[in-house]
Amino acid sequence: MFCDYHTHTIFSSDSMYPMEDCIKDAISTGIEEICFTDHVDYGIKDDWEDLRNNKATKKYFNVDYDKYFSDLEILREKYKNQITIKNGLEFGIQRYNIEKYNKLFEKYPLDFIILSVHQIDDKEFWNHSYQDGRTEKEYYEDYFNEIYYLVQNYSNYCVLGHLDMMKRYDEKDGYNPFVENKDIITKILKRVIADGKGIELNTSSIKYKLDDLMPSKDILKLYLELGGEVLTIGSDSHCKKDLTNSHIEELKQELRDIGFKKFCTFEKMKPIFHEL
Repeated sequence: MFCDYHTHTIFSSDSMYPMEDCIKDAISTGIEEICFTDHVDYGIKDDWEDLRNNKATKKYFNVDYDKYFSDLEILREKYKNQITIKNGLEFGIQRYNIEKYNKLFEKYPLDFIILSVHQIDDKEFWNHSYQDGRTEKEYYEDYFNEIYYLVQNYSNYCVLGHLDMMKRYDEKDGYNPFVENKDIITKILKRVIADGKGIELNTSSIKYKLDDLMPSKDILKLYLELGGEVLTIGSDSHCKKDLTNSHIEELKQELRDIGFKKFCTFEKMKPIFHEL
């Protein structure tokens, strides 16, 4: 099965990709099932409802939920004979705003949720505002400890997104995040497995020209050794060229080489297993 379970459209503040264009592009590249996972990042973004009520204080906004799910339903019906379309969101959670995500989860129909950490204390990783002034040891430890806190205190998700994503923005050398943080990574994975959740293979490692998978092969091997089974594959795309692409068979073979025999799609937050 050819699928993509991590995609962003114009409903995300960092993408200008029209949702219908993404669907057409997915069909043209042979994708059989796609899940939209546009960004929700409370703390650094407001909801569109805040803007409508003159309460907005931020420059960027989360998904316009009502229009998002309405458009998804219309497009699902329009393209039902060509591709399967699932409702998803990517929750960029911070420990102080967990309750906002619980309320959002209860309000809308979701097949799939990615739990991601994009910022800590409202300081983002992509622009180095969190890393600046910290050593690699400090910011990697903080990052993994934040994830561990979240998986212990938040349960309305399906998979952890891009588990070692900090390396996307890491320009330093000589530090091995897996070796230096194996104990806390093990605790994270054990909790994820115990809760029946999973992790994703984020194929943007190709776009970012990383020298390893994301998460790393070491993390993937450890997850498998610990008994992990739930694994999704997603491109983290923001435009057509990033969609799960010709590299997917190569990536699936790497997963087979590690020892994986299956991956997942989701229906109403429940995993459906497929052979790799």
